[in-house]
Amino acid sequence: MRSSTMSSTPEETAPYGGGPSGTPTPAGNPSGTTGPAPIKRIRTHHLREMKQRGERISMLTSYDQLTAQIFDEAGIELLLVGDSASNNVLGNSTSLPITVDELIPMTRAVSRSVSRAMVVGDLPFGSYQASPEQGYLTAVRFMKEGGAHCVKLEGGVEMAPQIERMTRGGIPVMAHIGFTPQSEHALGGYRVQGRGETAERVLRDALAVQEAGAFAVVMEMVPGDVAAEVTAELDIPTIGIGAGNRCDGQVLVWQDAFGLRTGRLPRFVKQYADLRSVLLDAARTYDAEVKDGSFPAAEHTF
Repeated sequence: MRSSTMSSTPEETAPYGGGPSGTPTPAGNPSGTTGPAPIKRIRTHHLREMKQRGERISMLTSYDQLTAQIFDEAGIELLLVGDSASNNVLGNSTSLPITVDELIPMTRAVSRSVSRAMVVGDLPFGSYQASPEQGYLTAVRFMKEGGAHCVKLEGGVEMAPQIERMTRGGIPVMAHIGFTPQSEHALGGYRVQGRGETAERVLRDALAVQEAGAFAVVMEMVPGDVAAEVTAELDIPTIGIGAGNRCDGQVLVWQDAFGLRTGRLPRFVKQYADLRSVLLDAARTYDAEVKDGSFPAAEHTF
């Protein structure tokens, strides 16, 4: 198990706590055999230690209680309550329309439902760009009202003052550079960032967010060789999405990764399941049984 070898304080190596879903078997130790106790809660220093040991970090989006419980039990280190809920939950065409007030209840549901994973609250468009103080006050809401363990914001050099203000105020910050979806109109659409002469800008952004105090940085749609160079230069972990396999970790939107959403998908998505077909078949069977009268049967009736 990746996490079982991490150095931790006695408090953090307590037995894996049961969450709202009961008491799951610790990920990576299904037999329950005696050995090093797994980490009770992922902290920022555990992620840095994983980078130092060359261990990869897994991250998925989650917006609700049940997926949070499942992904937590699976051993995913980071759960992102992303602004991607805008177009994966709320039916918008982009991430831009979602608000703080819409994201906080989702964040609260996820944070209440996990025992081990670190919950990342995603600051939506317009909630932090105006000033460091605006960003800090928004992040406070995610921590106090949403129960987030940290927050994520998009931007590099230009967001360093916001990151510094948040970290100075006791809020761990994950940065997001490369392609930043909240800036899609300014960037000219969904385009790879960091090709050619702009590669230096990606490294400059990465170093700036690290210097400002970010504990990790997401790199989206960055050429693999550039992402590898950035990863080697930084002391903090890098999380890739469309940035090759030499980042310290990877993140995907869960509906993409597990086939709940179909149709045209980004090149960097790998689908590990076909949940849409499973749900569609189940719903059709339910519909047929209701209409032919076979459900509810005697065993489903009081």
